[in-house]
Amino acid sequence: MHLPKVLPQTSLRSLLIGLLSIWACLSMSNNAAFAQSQWPTRPITIIVPFPPGGATDVLARAVANRLGPVLGQPIIIDYKPGAGATLGAAIAAKAPADGYTLLMGAVHHTIAANVYKNLSYDFQKDFVPITVVGVLPNVLVVNANNPIYSVKELISQAKNQPGKLSYGSNGNGAAQHLIGTQFQMLTDTELLHVPYKGSAPLTTDLLGGQIDMSFDATASTLPHIKSGKLRALAVITPKRSVFLPQVPTLAEAGVPGLNITTWFGLLAPAGTPKPIVNKLHSALVKVMQTPEFRAQLEDAGAEPIGNSQEEMAKQISDEIEKFGNIVRIGKITVN
Repeated sequence: MHLPKVLPQTSLRSLLIGLLSIWACLSMSNNAAFAQSQWPTRPITIIVPFPPGGATDVLARAVANRLGPVLGQPIIIDYKPGAGATLGAAIAAKAPADGYTLLMGAVHHTIAANVYKNLSYDFQKDFVPITVVGVLPNVLVVNANNPIYSVKELISQAKNQPGKLSYGSNGNGAAQHLIGTQFQMLTDTELLHVPYKGSAPLTTDLLGGQIDMSFDATASTLPHIKSGKLRALAVITPKRSVFLPQVPTLAEAGVPGLNITTWFGLLAPAGTPKPIVNKLHSALVKVMQTPEFRAQLEDAGAEPIGNSQEEMAKQISDEIEKFGNIVRIGKITVN
């Protein structure tokens, strides 16, 4: 008769430690899965990297007001403006990846990835796209008293008087600056770039005749176009804007290849569990399909989008590459 061998004390201790480790891992996995399935259980914060009152704020509030009830938790807007929208992005990138801190990103971030050399985050690697909420078409406008009535006339005058016609932007490296730079490349013209600290002072000087034109978004230009104070020459979009259906695209006006829109979209810190990201995407797209949400965005001059996570990721990747070429060729720098 063979009696079972008794395990040495050290082997028994190792076995117990191994079993406890397995139990702990399973327990943590189950707890994480439970937490994800119950998400959200507390308020969610959306970081807006711009001051209150702008287009980003309008879109973020529309999301917060209508997405919160669907998810069953309030959504708080936290303004973190500064450094060309990179300050707020840096804060969001370092937030816990648990779905409770999100970023209202924008085209400004794909531009910043090229013009700022020492960012503390990587916009592609440190964020997970959820969806593009809306886009604001950019419009080439001149003062209504300006004798230029078409893009063709503008190009002709710019070539006859190099460096005389001026355009305003929200600052060096802003979307308007890149549009103006690419416009000059495509038309072989030379324009005078006048940077401002925002759309408000830019629009004031455009209305006052201190600058000749701008490539600004509909949120800033549409009211003045409707009032007759500004004249729209072209929209800088692949197709005509629903807000200005009578205005040709820049391609229709004779300058193909320039399509830069001002978009705003929701992102989460990298590492946010996929079930939470999927739940956010599904809930937000559902909200965006309601007539009330669409009307709120359209009142702000924005076109609702609600694309897939993969489509938003590709858009970000394509823009970073495209803007990198413009920045390099145009020698755009940020002081």
